[in-house]
Amino acid sequence: MPGDLAVVIPAFNEADRVGATVRAAADLRGADLVVVVDDGSTDDTAAVAARAGARVVRHARNRGKAAALETGAEAVRLLESAAVNGAAGAGVTPHYLMFLDADLGETAAQAGPLAEPVRQGTADMTIAVFSNRVRRGGFGIVTATAGAGIERATGWRPAQPVNGQRCLTRAAFEAALPLAAGWGVETGLTIDVLRRGLRITEVEVPLAHRATGQDWRSQVHRARQLTDIARALAAREPATQRRKQQARQKDRALARRPGSD
Repeated sequence: MPGDLAVVIPAFNEADRVGATVRAAADLRGADLVVVVDDGSTDDTAAVAARAGARVVRHARNRGKAAALETGAEAVRLLESAAVNGAAGAGVTPHYLMFLDADLGETAAQAGPLAEPVRQGTADMTIAVFSNRVRRGGFGIVTATAGAGIERATGWRPAQPVNGQRCLTRAAFEAALPLAAGWGVETGLTIDVLRRGLRITEVEVPLAHRATGQDWRSQVHRARQLTDIARALAAREPATQRRKQQARQKDRALARRPGSD
């Protein structure tokens, strides 16, 4: 019996962990496709993922997480089409898409509960809430910005708004295209799915990935995250709110002109 779950794993220089992640993901119930998108890695990420059993798609250069997710979902669609053509016209139901980070390692085996609400039809997308959180060096600014922005846009605030471990229907994914660029992808995806009247459920799972550290590279990473999230939020700001803000800026500019008293 064919499976119903395709796992898409975006990866950039994750040769040390991606193999364990792929093997664990392949053992999830219903997972008959594991696609790793090597987003321009300079290490052996692609080779390690392939040896672990993944279908590997490579970007010639680093294009960011959102592009990797779109590439992975398209690869799944093409593999489904190939299966249809090879089955004498028999229909193939689109897979549910599960997005997992490449550095989950063996804990990816615990991602199964993310798929259940989607399978049961009680959610169009699930977002993981890690039961075992590891924090190192951050001040929560990225998470707070994303959470507050999602709440302003939709009225709902997820517990872990930038968590990339998600499962969703193909229809929900396509409703959110094009995805917000780079590290704004999770924030934009949440807003877009909710605005289209679809349902999101949070699921607590004992997953764990590599925590971001305190060195300068980690701080640069956080700055990039914050920038991409801010862009995703700005692009999804309601037009009326943008017009009001522009009007206020115009009024302030006029007030500063000589003779405006």
